[in-house]
Parts: sequence; C-alpha cells; structure tokens
Amino acid sequence: MSINQFVIGVDYGSDSVRSVIIDALNGRELASSVYYYARWQKGLFCKPALNQFRQHPLDYIEGLEITIKDCIKQAGGDDIARNIKGISVDTTGSSPVAVDSTGQPLALLPEFENNPNAMFILWKDHTSVKEAAEINEHATRFDINYLKYVGGIYSSEWFWAKLLHILRADEQVRNAAHSWVEHCDWIPFLLTGGTDARDIKRSRCAAGHKALWAEEFDGLPPDDFFSSLDPLLKGFTEKLFKDTYTADVAAGTISAAWAQRLGLPEDVKIGVGAFDAHMGAVGGQIEPYHLSKVMGTSTCDILVAPTTDIQGKLVKGICGQVNGSVIPGMVGLEAGQSAFGDTYAWFKNIISWPLNNLLDSSKVINTEIAEALKAELSAQIIPELSRQAALLPLDDVNELAIDWFNGRRTPDANQLLKGAITGLSLGSDAPRVFRALVEATCFGAKSIVDRFIQEGIPVKGIIGIGGVAKKSPFVMQTMADVLGMPIRIHEFEHTCALGAAMFAAVVAGIYPTVEDAMTAMGRGFDVSYEPNEANQKLYAKRYEQYQGLGDFIALQIAQTKDAPADNTKILS
Repeated sequence: MSINQFVIGVDYGSDSVRSVIIDALNGRELASSVYYYARWQKGLFCKPALNQFRQHPLDYIEGLEITIKDCIKQAGGDDIARNIKGISVDTTGSSPVAVDSTGQPLALLPEFENNPNAMFILWKDHTSVKEAAEINEHATRFDINYLKYVGGIYSSEWFWAKLLHILRADEQVRNAAHSWVEHCDWIPFLLTGGTDARDIKRSRCAAGHKALWAEEFDGLPPDDFFSSLDPLLKGFTEKLFKDTYTADVAAGTISAAWAQRLGLPEDVKIGVGAFDAHMGAVGGQIEPYHLSKVMGTSTCDILVAPTTDIQGKLVKGICGQVNGSVIPGMVGLEAGQSAFGDTYAWFKNIISWPLNNLLDSSKVINTEIAEALKAELSAQIIPELSRQAALLPLDDVNELAIDWFNGRRTPDANQLLKGAITGLSLGSDAPRVFRALVEATCFGAKSIVDRFIQEGIPVKGIIGIGGVAKKSPFVMQTMADVLGMPIRIHEFEHTCALGAAMFAAVVAGIYPTVEDAMTAMGRGFDVSYEPNEANQKLYAKRYEQYQGLGDFIALQIAQTKDAPADNTKILS
C-alpha cells in the first residue's frame, strides 16, 4: 500500500465523543481529541430518578466538528488533511431518534429543540420497561419466534420499545416523526449530506441486535406483528428499512459542505456505522471464541464465531446473534452488563456528597481552594479505594453486592432488577463496600461467560478493552480470579476509535478485508492478568452466594404488583 494514507475513527461514548487520526500503514496514532457533551454535562434533558437519559443532536454535531478539526491541527494541518482517505463512526446503542422526512432529528427543529422526546434516547434510558414487557408477552402469540435472534427477551434498552414509548408519550413527536433512526446510522448520513430519510443506510449491527432484523425474516418482522401490539405502530415498518449493511461498506462520500467544514478533501469515503463495542472488538483484535469485553460505564461483551459453527444454534438470554455484525462472514454474539463503571461512579458520588455539597459553603477556605480540593480528592477516590480494597483479606462472610444498579442486560434482560449490598456491619467501611461492588461486577461477568458455555459456545480467552480495563488493575485482577481465566489488555487506549479507523481503511479501499486491516493496524497487547489459584476456590463460593442473593432479589421484584411477571420469560 502507499504511504501517507490516513483514516479517522470517531467513537461516540455515553459522556463524550473521541476522534483519532490513524496511519493506515501501521495503526500509529497521529492525533486524538475528546469533546465532552456540553448539554449532557449539565444534566439537561435527563431525569435519572425516572431512568430518563436523552442527548441532544447538537452535542453530537459540535463534538464531531471540534474533535476532527482539533485532530487535524495536532497532526500537522493541511499536509495530513489532504491524505485523509476515510472516516468511520461507532456510537452507543440502541440510541435512536425520531426524524422528519429529510432525515433530520426533530430536536434540530425550532419547535422541538427543548423536547427530550425529540432527542436521541440513550442506550441507558429505561423509560420503556413497560413497552419491552408488552413486546415479550406479545411475541408468544405468534407461530414464528421473532425474538429468537435476540436471546428470546426484548429489552427496554432497544429500538422498538423506545419507539413505542415515545409514540405513546408525545403526540406532537408522534405526528412529526417520519422515521426512527439509530445514532450510528444518522452520523454517516449527516456526513454524506443526506436529505431523504429513505436513503439512510442502516447498520447490520444495530438492526440485527436491537431492531429484530434477521435474514430469516427477509428484513424486519411483518407489520401485523407491530400493529397488533399497538395501532400506533401500524405502517411503521414501511418507514424504516428492509436492507442492512455491514460496516465494511461505504455509506457514501463526504458532502462538499462537510468537507469544507472539516477541512478535508471531497473524496473522503464515509463508512456505514456500527455500535461502539462491535467496532471496539475489531480494534482490540478479536479472535474466534475469545470474548472481547469493552469495559466503560457499562460492559458490552462481543464474541465472534464462524457462521458454519453457529448454523441452527440459538443462544438464549444474550443481546443477539447476527451474521456480519462484527466481522463480515462471522456471526457476532453480544452480551453485557448495564452498569459496570457506572457502579463505581455511583459509589464515588455517594461518598463524595460532602465534598460536592458542603465544601463550597465552608468558612475555612475560599471558593477557589474549595474547587481545587474537590478536583484533587475526586481524582484520588477510586485509585485509593482500589489500593485499600486490594489489601483486605478475602473471606466468604465479607460484604456481598449485586451489580444490577441499572437493571440486568444479560443473561436474561430485565431492567426492573435493582442492585443490592448485604452483609453490612458497623465495621463496613468504604474500601470494604467498594470491594464488594467490584466483586459483584466481576460475578456479573462470570454469569455471562457461564451462559455462553452452557449454551454450547466455548470461551477460549478474555480480551479487555476500554477505560476500566486500562486504568483499574484491581478490577482486572479480581475478574481474572473470578473467571479463572487470563485477561489480555489491548495496548491501544482508544480501541473503539481504532476499530472505527480499521473499518474506514477498508471502506477507503486501503485494505480488502477487515481481517487484513486488523493484521496491519493492530497494536497488540501490553498487559495480561493471570488468575490467582489461591483465590479461585473462595471466589467460587462467593459466586454461589451472589447467585443466591440475585435469585432472591429477582423474586422480590417479580412479586411486586408493578413488575410484569413475563418480563424474564425466555422464548424457545
């Protein structure tokens, strides 16, 4: 290949967007830039107590422009920009939005600019729990199991549940919505200058794992499946899509307006989008039957297997199995935990309450010192908790926690479930409780590995990527001990963005296949955590306690009058 061919990977996370410029020859990072969503940072349009998490499209647009332009400036300006060949994008998901006939999110229109229902419904938004339960019950009435490729349970985190909730909740949005579009599909459409919602190229990854698209169904389930669920959905499939595209396909070429706006050539290819963990698995050099764990606010666990191995096999209780959703020619299987880093962040916020709420009114120090002290201590809390927790002796009577602080994603999606901490005493201090939370998230990871194995899918190794994997040795060592398996940590810090860049290199024609791009641009692994045999027996007992406590909590939730009993039903 020619030298001086560069690509851009754009990674939209829950709190920020990061862009990187990568040398397609060897995967070297030339520049990286991150933008924290301005409106999101202020907590606008979100109501955590109601599980409502919405993001304004302007946060996405502003972040896209700022980070790419900053990367170009860092890397060398026009000399680099003129050699940019492709851009690919990954996003969180399912994070859909209502759009008009031109494909523009309704929140970009003046009459909807402050309406949360007209914005992107972030993956972690659980306002559609009721709708998800209805979909699960409704699916049992059909001879064809339309949930068979999403693990048999539909989640409130996904496409159709969110659409139905918004249509029911907001008549103004309902009347204006022409279609419903995933974040990962809209950004490429934006960059290519699309003006007709019918022209949006829909991601195979998003459609298969979250929207019930399947090759067996020749697209989406039929209209009568949805219209008989609620008449508000009648005819909506016609507004959506039949065809889907893998991420090695071009969505088009950058529009003249966006080329000028970003300072790029007008021949830059724009790739079809995908979800962050799916592209992150590629950036992390995933191998067949090796579980790629993207560990950030939540986890998304990705495993790929040859299509012939999975033929006729359905894995229950996961987030779907889709041909080509990760690597074309292989089946991608997805699982995950709804709260991982968010669990640690929750505890950090709990114990930081005096800092955040009392320090500003201190009569001992001024405001400037108070802010500096808050920043200094905030940065030290998790590292010091980790250090102290690692020094504690292991015992089977220690504090015990359940990690369902944002519901349970897998195995067996149920967003009504809650987290818990038991075994507390007057001797339970912050490091001991923190250790229980870390163990709980690791036990949650084990339940996913166990489900794959129980369903006949071997797990030959663990690949750790994401912020927690790179920054938290205590968490990673605990996980290795709990799983009884080594965990390799990928060398590249921004693995999802690197994966997007690999796809951009294929879309631009630099490499013929995703595998070729992975081989050339992969950066390898720099850390490996080996399980401590002395801890494994004790953790096996602790895991049994975790399962027992989890069963108890699930039973209590199921017995409450507001919990749909069929929310945990698995369709066979």
